[in-house]
Amino acid sequence: MYVKTGIVLAWAIASYLLLLLVVSQWWLAIPVAVSLGLALAAIGFNIQHDGGHRAYSNHKWVNRVMAASIDLIGGSSYLWDHKHNTIHHTFPNIDGQDDDISFGPLARVSPHQRRLKFHRIQHWYVWLLYGLLAIKWQLIDDFWSVATGHIGPHRVARPKGWDLVQFIGGKLFFFSLAFLLPMLLHSVWIALLFYFIVSWVNGVTLATVFTLAHVVEEADFPLPDPSTNRLQNHWAVHQVETTVNFSRGNRVLSWFLGGLNFQIEHHLFPRICHVHYPRISELVKRTCAQFGLHYAEHRSFVAGIASHFRWMRRMGRPVC
Repeated sequence: MYVKTGIVLAWAIASYLLLLLVVSQWWLAIPVAVSLGLALAAIGFNIQHDGGHRAYSNHKWVNRVMAASIDLIGGSSYLWDHKHNTIHHTFPNIDGQDDDISFGPLARVSPHQRRLKFHRIQHWYVWLLYGLLAIKWQLIDDFWSVATGHIGPHRVARPKGWDLVQFIGGKLFFFSLAFLLPMLLHSVWIALLFYFIVSWVNGVTLATVFTLAHVVEEADFPLPDPSTNRLQNHWAVHQVETTVNFSRGNRVLSWFLGGLNFQIEHHLFPRICHVHYPRISELVKRTCAQFGLHYAEHRSFVAGIASHFRWMRRMGRPVC
């Protein structure tokens, strides 16, 4: 993990410095911006995600430092812990609870959500929206959550003390890197254009990986019993039935994604470092078969994309 962390950080820093100080031709700057967007996603997948789950190290302070990497790239480790660890991992794919499947009126991803007429073409336009994910987090969502004390329907305590200092300091650091320094060295419109390119690549990468794990044909979208407000299945069964793996045999993709193509293993064992997921996945698969649970997976990344496309098309139809 330490070696991998060094490689990913070096990739991000080199891409940023090349974009800021070296390349001047647009045909060179665009691929470097794409590289930076992918590198920022890799920081989130590998360093921040494991640190935020306390899975990076046995030492609490190491986990906290690694989790704080999201503060330096525009997010908030404090709010991410509430949104992802507390809410998403407790209520995956439960409409009205899991904020990660709430697109508001822009898209319908669950059969329990309201369908609008323009959703009939959502399987085409939603890919453009995915690219806005990082921008929305960086510029709107975090500030809105702090101001309102809510993430979706869930109340969240506003950050105080060191958490507040880290939130403000992280945002100032990120805005300096994303806007202030580029605008000192380049024109304002160039700085804004390449912020958008980098953030769009980062956002569409993050959103695609999430959707391939939860918003596909093989994933369930259960609702609790209205009389008891409880789910029918055990917690572990719910995690398996609402989650789908993809490309387990692709080592390059597994390295880049921080094991997030092993989402079933991750949801069952979120505090195990992702480097172990390939080795335990066969055990999990055999155990699911032993208890009659469907271990859903796509053999390739493309197969997962196709399943998500078909699901979004189905959710946009009037009959669903």
